[in-house]
Amino acid sequence: MRPEQTSLGGRILSQFGLSARLLLLTVLFVMIAEVLIYVPSVANFRLTWLNDRLAAAQIAAMVLDAAPEESLPEDLEIRLLQGVGARAIALRGGGRRSLLAAGDVPPEVGKTVDLRDVRWVTLVQDAFDVLLTPTDKPIRVIGSGMGVDFVEMILDQRPLRHAMIEFSRNILFLSLFISIITAGLVYLTLQWVIVRPVRRLTGNIAEFSSNPEDASRVIRPTDRVDEIGLAEQALARMETTLADELRQKRRLAQLGLAVSKINHELRNMLTTAQLLTDRLDNVSDDSVQRIAPRLVSTLDRAIAFCETTLAYGRATEPLPQRRLIPLAPLIDELSNLTDLAPEVGIAFQADVPDGLMIDADPDQLSRVLVNVVRNAVQALSQTGSPNGHPCIDISAHREGSNVVILIKDNGPGIPERAKANLFTPFQGSAQKGGTGLGLPIAAELVQLHGGTIILDEGQGKTCFKITVPDRLSPVEAG
Repeated sequence: MRPEQTSLGGRILSQFGLSARLLLLTVLFVMIAEVLIYVPSVANFRLTWLNDRLAAAQIAAMVLDAAPEESLPEDLEIRLLQGVGARAIALRGGGRRSLLAAGDVPPEVGKTVDLRDVRWVTLVQDAFDVLLTPTDKPIRVIGSGMGVDFVEMILDQRPLRHAMIEFSRNILFLSLFISIITAGLVYLTLQWVIVRPVRRLTGNIAEFSSNPEDASRVIRPTDRVDEIGLAEQALARMETTLADELRQKRRLAQLGLAVSKINHELRNMLTTAQLLTDRLDNVSDDSVQRIAPRLVSTLDRAIAFCETTLAYGRATEPLPQRRLIPLAPLIDELSNLTDLAPEVGIAFQADVPDGLMIDADPDQLSRVLVNVVRNAVQALSQTGSPNGHPCIDISAHREGSNVVILIKDNGPGIPERAKANLFTPFQGSAQKGGTGLGLPIAAELVQLHGGTIILDEGQGKTCFKITVPDRLSPVEAG
């Protein structure tokens, strides 16, 4: 089939709906099946018709041969031949030969058919020759049977062709009737079993897309267990998840707008606080002089973070400004976080070599450490420690080109339900009243450094393992 024919057929089918296409295709396939049945049937009909004529001719010849010649009417032979539809009949058997003929025997025949050697390919070919390329000349039919070695008959082909045409017409009408009944049943079945459920699916998709945040538009799966049922269940899960995600994103967008406003006001307040802390330089108290630099540094980082958030319009983290810095001072600053829960009396232990250098952005790394340690302080303040006095233990060491930081606490541990979404915003909080943002923020900042942060359950305690790799040198990077 040529490509243009195929595309034409595809365009024609595409103009109909799914139901109409199924109906047309069903009728087409049934007709193809009927054609495959018709071909051997018409060949067998021709064979049966010729065998019936040979049997009738053999009986007529045997009757004439057995009766006394003087007792037979003069026109009996002609009437017998006309009844058989033959012009001449010849028999040979039992050492005798018989010949019946009405007038002169035709000198030439159009075709000889030998029914003693029947092959289906030849039968099919001969049957369509009779239908498509008829001849006006008589045909010669040869066969055997009923104790006769040889039966030969010469007859006109037109009655055979008329009978085959009538048979073909009946087959056509029967095929059309069967096709219509079958197509109708298939159409109704497919319409009920497939088309209507598919239309329900597509209609639900269109309705859901108009307002995907409306939970009432989520499709309700039926009790079907076939592919349609599985598709309904999958669509219901997808729509439910999508609706939840869109509602959450809308809430996050609203929250982002609120955070931007809060950031703006918070920056102003922090700026005022910074101006006030500048006056602490003139206070001669030793405690004030020891705390003031840390307070100023913390306010500077808070103001810078607020300005960065406002500049970006969202809480997207900028790329880290990395440099080699000593890790121990950053860890020492974390000891003050235990004052968030002074009534608990949390002990703070640090084991960090003085000469350990880390390639990181000091502000972002400080935020990572603060978020993780603050979570530990909150957990210990709410649940205490089942293993003695509450304690937070921080250690660090170098492993090749990586610096590994371990932050442990001896609290009750993280619940199993919280572990799956530990680093997912708003979903990983295990403490009452927590926002679920501390660990996701820490994970994002560590990833910006090319590192990892994981819950290391092999330590036997609640232990977060932070790995920060050194940057590649230009030679290594190339």
